[in-house]
Amino acid sequence: MTIRLDSIRDCFEGCIPSAIATCAVDGTPNIALLSHVHYLDENHVALSFQFFNKTRANILANPFAEVQLVHPDNGAHFRLSLQYLRTETEGPVFESMRAKLAAIASHTGMSKVFKLLGSDIYRVLGVEVVPTGAPLFNKSQRNRLTALRRSSALINGAIDLDELLTNALEGLETHFGFDHSMLLMLDKQGGRLFTVASRGYERSGVGSEVPLGAGLIGVAARERTPIRIGHLASEFTYNLAVRKSLAEGDPALAFETQIPFPGLPAPRSQLAVPIVRGNETLGVLYVESDDDMRFTHEDEDALTAIANQLAIAIDFNQCAADATCQPVQISGRAVTAGAPVSISHYAANHSIFIGDEYLIKGVAGAIFWKVLHDHVKDQRCEFSNRELRLDPSLGLPDLSDNLEARLILLQKRLTEKCPFLHITKTGRGRFRLDVERPVRLLER
Repeated sequence: MTIRLDSIRDCFEGCIPSAIATCAVDGTPNIALLSHVHYLDENHVALSFQFFNKTRANILANPFAEVQLVHPDNGAHFRLSLQYLRTETEGPVFESMRAKLAAIASHTGMSKVFKLLGSDIYRVLGVEVVPTGAPLFNKSQRNRLTALRRSSALINGAIDLDELLTNALEGLETHFGFDHSMLLMLDKQGGRLFTVASRGYERSGVGSEVPLGAGLIGVAARERTPIRIGHLASEFTYNLAVRKSLAEGDPALAFETQIPFPGLPAPRSQLAVPIVRGNETLGVLYVESDDDMRFTHEDEDALTAIANQLAIAIDFNQCAADATCQPVQISGRAVTAGAPVSISHYAANHSIFIGDEYLIKGVAGAIFWKVLHDHVKDQRCEFSNRELRLDPSLGLPDLSDNLEARLILLQKRLTEKCPFLHITKTGRGRFRLDVERPVRLLER
């Protein structure tokens, strides 16, 4: 190659359409416009296959093409020599291209016309600069390596999982300038991600859920691949996408138990990066913005590195907390006078209501019901992750089920919704339940 493909990655944002030239077997040339050229690695790209047209027929008969790219900042032109390899109709590459194409389509009013049929994978045989007089590289931006180093230091300084999640999002705001971010963990049993931390929103949205495969976050988790789009895409607006997915999956679901998602109502840019440990998805790191084209490929690379560090740190904190032995006995707060508060448990999905107000559900709800029941029955205040893990009534399958994250979620929901009930950490893998009013437990 005359130049490296990764040095012109800004040309792959889809801001300016690319041209593709192909040739029929009889030598007849054809030139058409492309919706999207997708960077895969230093030697491969993927082109969007949308129509059964002359370009498609030419490629299947003669698997070579020339593609022209234009740099969105300075107008520099580049020509790629390509060889067709295969077409993918599912998987990470296809889903990532489908999300970006949906953004481009909705941005240009072509949502009903643009539909990705497949991702055509090409080997890059050469990259040439087309003389135009434009400077090749002139973009000045925040140093991502410095931001990554400082964010990494914040993550490394965390002493427990709660601080780890908080520090991760603080680093994104302070060092990367990302004002809206959140971190979600995967509930493998329920097939959903639940929000455990957010930053930059009027409401925290802690406990809100995204079904696996719904919207940008759900697709990134399912396919274990980062997905970045730079324009408004109605298909990936969460307040609608999540509700639609939940309704389709369980028409009888009571939406009064749905915690509102904290995301922007109509984000112009989105980036979702899966948190993966080995071959297992732990969660998703997500940022969004009101501005078009807010996140670059360098941001994607940096957040992927942060997500990899988070995967190791989350796994370590989870294992360390679950391995801790018996808790240290610390007396809880005395119950104050007052009318008893009714707390209801619905066994069908472990939903918990404080009076008439919904609190939490799922495994976190089952955990809360157990510790409340033990407190009322035996006046217990001290508990450990280990005993919860070994309790067969909770049905926790293994260490990877994010017990520690569920306890953080429960702790935050109580802080927001129930001032007379508190969960307080008393050490690694240990916590205390403080009950400041009499409670009456009702099994529904």
